Amino acid sequence: MYLNQHEIKSLLNKSFDNFVDFVNTLPDIRFTASPYGKWSAGQQLDHLTKSIRPISSALGFPKVTLRYFGISQRPSRSFDQLVTDYQRVLNGGFKTTRAYMPGVIYPSQRPALLQNFLLQKNKLTVKLLGWSEKDLDKYRLPHPLLGKITVREMLYYIAHHNEHHLAKLKDQELQGYTWQNQLQQLIF
Repeated sequence: MYLNQHEIKSLLNKSFDNFVDFVNTLPDIRFTASPYGKWSAGQQLDHLTKSIRPISSALGFPKVTLRYFGISQRPSRSFDQLVTDYQRVLNGGFKTTRAYMPGVIYPSQRPALLQNFLLQKNKLTVKLLGWSEKDLDKYRLPHPLLGKITVREMLYYIAHHNEHHLAKLKDQELQGYTWQNQLQQLIF
């Protein structure tokens, strides 16, 4: 499925809003606890914000500067193809790079983390307005897993990445009623 600018904006809004809505339902213990050695909801929120910030900044650069990453010689992949390619790389065992690793998160950080996450959403959607459909397919940005991908593909990636981490959180919550979770809640 190839998405135009309006559809991308809608997809981005939905992915950000779904993540925020879910995080807002979590009590502080579930926001900060790292169950089963996985990232907590707060850490996932921090990771997403760190990974989106350079992209939202790059969208505001003069397009001539983005030529540094080269001009795409092929059409953008569809959303579905990008997701398939990303999942294949993840299944190969790749882990996030240090720059995007979250730190320890405390309950008091939730409002600021949510505000920063939504700020990145607003930056992306506003800056997207300055891009033509042609330029979304012409200019490329570097991705640590996928290499240099078109701006359109990068926007697809952001929406999918948000949903990917939301799915992880929901899965953790489904496991939230095990004895390990109950013990964890007693300890904290």
